[in-house]
Amino acid sequence: MCLRIATKIAGALFYLHLAASSPVYHRDIKSSNILLDEKYRAKIADFGISRSIDVDQTHLMTLVHGTFGYLDPEYFRSSQFSEKSDVYSFGAVLAELLTGEKAIFSTIEQETKVLEEGEKEEIIVVANLTRRFLNASGRERPTMKEVATELETVQVLRKATNHRFRYNVDEDAKTEMFEAWDASASRTLSMENTKSSSFDA
Repeated sequence: MCLRIATKIAGALFYLHLAASSPVYHRDIKSSNILLDEKYRAKIADFGISRSIDVDQTHLMTLVHGTFGYLDPEYFRSSQFSEKSDVYSFGAVLAELLTGEKAIFSTIEQETKVLEEGEKEEIIVVANLTRRFLNASGRERPTMKEVATELETVQVLRKATNHRFRYNVDEDAKTEMFEAWDASASRTLSMENTKSSSFDA
C-alpha cells in the first residue's frame, strides 16, 4: 500500500513538472499535503505556494517557503527553487513511508513497521532510491520522471512476483489435488478388484 501511494504521488509530481502545458513546482510537498480517499488513492493538495514557470526555465528565485524537514537544503541556502527541490521533499515523504516516522522526530524506534510488513529486497530498493532523492546536491537527484518510472518498475516487479507466487501456489494445490485423486482412485479400483475376485471365488 505504501508503495502504491508513493508511486501515485510521484506520477502526479511528474505530471506537474513535465506533462502539464505549463510546468508547476509545488514547493510544499509533505505528508500532510497528501490526501488519501477510502481506497487509499493518493491526491496532492495545498497549492498555496506553488508556482507555474515558463517551459525554458530551470529554477525560480524566490523567498524561501516550505516546511522544515521537507525543505531542500540547497534551496534554503540559495533561494533557487527547481524541480529537484520537489524531488527532495518527495524523498522526505518516502522516508516517512519507509520508517513510519515523521520528518522531524526526537526518538528512533529499533524496528520500523514497514520492516515487519514488507519484503526485505523491495524495502532495500526503495530505501536506496530515497537516499538518491535526499542527496544534498540537486544535480545528483533524479528527475520526477525518473522517480515515477523507477517506482512504477518496483511496483510492476512486485505484482509479477506476487502473480508468480499465486500461480505456483495454485499449481501446487492442483498437483496435491490430482495426487489425492489418483490415490483415492487407486484405492477404489483396488477395492473393486478385491470385491470382484471375492465374488469370483
